[in-house]
Amino acid sequence: MPRASIRVWPAFLILTVLAVYLFWNWKQESSYRQSLVLATGSAILIASIALLLWWTFASRLSWKARTIGLGLVAIALVAFSVLFELRGVSGDLIPVFVPRWSEPVALDRYAPPEGQPIDQPAFPQFRGPDRNGTVQDTGWITDWSSHPPQILWRRSIGRGWSGFAIAKGLAVTQDQLEDRERVIAVDLSDGHEVWVHANDRTFESVLGGDGPRATPIIHGEAVYTFGATGRLDALRLADGELLWTVDVQAETGAAVPEWGFSSSPLVDDGRVIVVAGAASRNAMLVAYSVETGEQIWSGGTDRASYCSPRIAELASRRQILMLNASSVTGHDPETGAELWTTSFPSRSPHVAMPVPIGDDRVLVSSGYNVGSKLYRLSSSDGELAAELLWESRHLRSKFSNVIVIGGFAYGLNDGILTCLDLADGSRKWRGERLGHGQLLLAGDHLLVQSESGEIVLVEPGPDALKVVSRFQALEGKVWNPPALAGPLLLVRSDSEAVLYELRADEAR
Repeated sequence: MPRASIRVWPAFLILTVLAVYLFWNWKQESSYRQSLVLATGSAILIASIALLLWWTFASRLSWKARTIGLGLVAIALVAFSVLFELRGVSGDLIPVFVPRWSEPVALDRYAPPEGQPIDQPAFPQFRGPDRNGTVQDTGWITDWSSHPPQILWRRSIGRGWSGFAIAKGLAVTQDQLEDRERVIAVDLSDGHEVWVHANDRTFESVLGGDGPRATPIIHGEAVYTFGATGRLDALRLADGELLWTVDVQAETGAAVPEWGFSSSPLVDDGRVIVVAGAASRNAMLVAYSVETGEQIWSGGTDRASYCSPRIAELASRRQILMLNASSVTGHDPETGAELWTTSFPSRSPHVAMPVPIGDDRVLVSSGYNVGSKLYRLSSSDGELAAELLWESRHLRSKFSNVIVIGGFAYGLNDGILTCLDLADGSRKWRGERLGHGQLLLAGDHLLVQSESGEIVLVEPGPDALKVVSRFQALEGKVWNPPALAGPLLLVRSDSEAVLYELRADEAR
């Protein structure tokens, strides 16, 4: 009796349904990109299982052919797991696999041209000198096609998403190497290691990546660092000697967040302020003496998210602005007490810092389909209150911080560079997709670091996206914030750090 021919229509039907669903899924502009990626992954997994079931039970192939086919699939899966490792996900939750045979980046030093030592500019904390993502006129050439940025040095570095703080000829960051969380200081001129302070702590996350997240802050002769598990260290800048240490997580009883303690410390008037997140103990924020590490105050009744604190003066009150798990708050820097609070959607992590605008407004943005909200603060009988002026889903900043120039806000809307009109929250333009990267305002230009490590220089304006120059600074996934000190651009990933000079030889 002749064998029945292979039954292909079920496989064709499965693939057709999958294709139709994926087309429909990605036409849903109202959904945020991460949900589309998750839905795509689920659909592909279900279709793959259905195809395996068809192959095994309904294909009409000989059992020998079916067995060989299943064996080849199993071999391919095992070979892939042996050859590649999962290194977390992108900002859109796409898995990132890297070859297991990849070698660490070797340290290659490039000495500055003879007789032309590198200047000693400063970028002493997260998002720059004033913690607002703005640096003054850089003095560098913006035509990178004719005058490409020059590599001064590059070196390997451990895992983590911390950025660099730069002052007094040193660049300081945090990383994780093997079983230790480290603070590492390198010479800005050639990248060689000056000192290392290590703690026997680690933070690991399959999706979020391993290592510390917060950027150090250099203040005076000390550097203050906040590790992913909640340890606050004060170190002497010159040699890394430990001045004092506090286990903030243990002291406050706060739980280690899902993605680790990520907020960069803030120094203000003799206090180093960190986000602890112990809402039950009125210790969402905690301030310690910069000299001794003794606790000065704690305050805040909401759970923490991943936003870093910043100082602003709004409605004639100096305050610490915070975006928390379910609220936006202003805190008295002297006591930590809440000056005002307003609710904010709590279904997702919040990362971007609130942006003060003028004397009485504050812009707040978050990803995961939340969007942006503009509030006006007012004072009555000494009490502050926030009024919602508008809300818009045209700017949903997931990881990066928003830059405000004049009456317009610039940010990465679910990974796409976007300009928003602050008058009413309407979108002026929607540019290219750069992923979940970082932004700085450098003189008259926006410097955008894409999630893939490309540096894009943009001339800001409400009429259209105007790209001036661009170059590939790093390879792989880059969530680390860049540091820009004068003409020096210091960028890093979770494996390497590179110092560029954004200035041509003849301009030196």
